Amino acid sequence: METRTDDVKVAARPASLSPSRASDFMQCPLLYRFRVIDKLPEKPSEAATRGTLVHAVLERLFDAPATERTAPRAKALVPGQWDRLREAKPELAELFADDGAGERVAQWLADAEKLVERWFTLEDPTRLEPAERELFVEAELASGLKLRGIIDRVDVAPTGEVRIVDYKTGKAPRPEYAEGALFQMKFYALVVWRLKGLIPRRLQLVYLGSGDVITYDPVQADLERVERKLLALWEAIVLATETGEWRPRPTKLCGWCDHQAVCPEFGGTPPPYPLPVRAPESGADEQGRMGPG
Repeated sequence: METRTDDVKVAARPASLSPSRASDFMQCPLLYRFRVIDKLPEKPSEAATRGTLVHAVLERLFDAPATERTAPRAKALVPGQWDRLREAKPELAELFADDGAGERVAQWLADAEKLVERWFTLEDPTRLEPAERELFVEAELASGLKLRGIIDRVDVAPTGEVRIVDYKTGKAPRPEYAEGALFQMKFYALVVWRLKGLIPRRLQLVYLGSGDVITYDPVQADLERVERKLLALWEAIVLATETGEWRPRPTKLCGWCDHQAVCPEFGGTPPPYPLPVRAPESGADEQGRMGPG
């Protein structure tokens, strides 16, 4: 998303779309700009970091032989994976900077262990041999739009049927919000379909926070609808990038946003837009127009 000239970071136009960035734009175009264009820093959160930790533990557990994939072994992986995470991301130290006695971090790690332990009530890792873990996928659509993401786990049955699995450390959404939760999974299914010509047999969301498993069996019409939605979304992102018009979309989620200080909805002023802006009168001029590649 960025280029480097003489060790100076230069803002660059978006070149691809991931499920998280697509969700950002649908939630609030200005949030997308802050994260993708401006690359404004965000404070690490305990919840998101715990999710990263749990994902790492579940991924590493499959390194062990099937008979050794037990709950005690998985819980024992938590401290070591937390150490590795802190080494890779030193900024995480600020999460518990004021926790002199270590009580908060101890409780936080205990909560992570509970999530890991709950997974064993939902799936049996001794009967699973994932074909892929933390799989990076990328596909370019006929339009030139690149889709990319990281799939938690891919299972392949002896018959060749594919199951895409994603772990969530939060609680399952209410039924009326289930479609939004499945958007990410359909995104991945679309990428796999365009890459392999194979529609995954099943999409599975494993919610460790509530102990729920949501499954969905996609069909081609589903993925075609998702593709059309993503193309329309990308057109909106291209237009906003060219014009510099990134409108905030206030919701209840604003209370969790790190960027209130520079958001007009909270009396702030966004930083100067770091990309060239297309003048309104030059709308028919293709020079400087951005393609989705």
